[in-house]
Amino acid sequence: MLCTWQVVTHGPLRGVDEHLGRAISGSGFPSGVAHAFADLGNTVVALPVLVLAMAVTAWRTAGPRRWLPPLYAALAMAAVPAVVVPVKNAVARPGPAAMAGAPDGFFPSGHTATAAVAYGAAVLLLLLPAPGLVRGRWRTALVGLYAVVNAGVAVGLVRCGYHWPLDVFGSWCLSAVLLWGLARALTRPRRADRPPASPPPRASTAPGPPGR
Repeated sequence: MLCTWQVVTHGPLRGVDEHLGRAISGSGFPSGVAHAFADLGNTVVALPVLVLAMAVTAWRTAGPRRWLPPLYAALAMAAVPAVVVPVKNAVARPGPAAMAGAPDGFFPSGHTATAAVAYGAAVLLLLLPAPGLVRGRWRTALVGLYAVVNAGVAVGLVRCGYHWPLDVFGSWCLSAVLLWGLARALTRPRRADRPPASPPPRASTAPGPPGR
């Protein structure tokens, strides 16, 4: 909300953001590396990764509800354009100088949200305890790889002049909400997984002491 408010009202944070964006865009960060990282936010790259994780999860999960986790992940991914596009149109923020001539609508960054949610949903699926796909130290490594990839996408988009830093940060905030909802759905105990309730204690039928 703070990011959106500052962008819409041309607040001081927007001025700092654009100054920082121009500094990063003109930095010495290798252009080829930046473009490679920025491309990881394309749907043609991110979606196949998510689909593969969905397929592996469904294959390794037992039971008739095996398709629920992939379905939840697909819904989270579908929510990205459903939320990002209306906000882009409403805010209508112009892009950096490198994007001059492109239609306004750079906040929030769709590439950033695509990368964050697609790869994040894939990580959550692979970390599910039921399939047992990733264990031990590999779990930490997978989360670390996710963080590095998304940081690289962010730097790449700003370095290439495709987005301002606040465009990226706003998308991270949105993606965090979607991934939190997905994590809640994936870890919610299902009725079949809950232990059966203990039967209520039965009343004693033993005869009481004789009356006086």
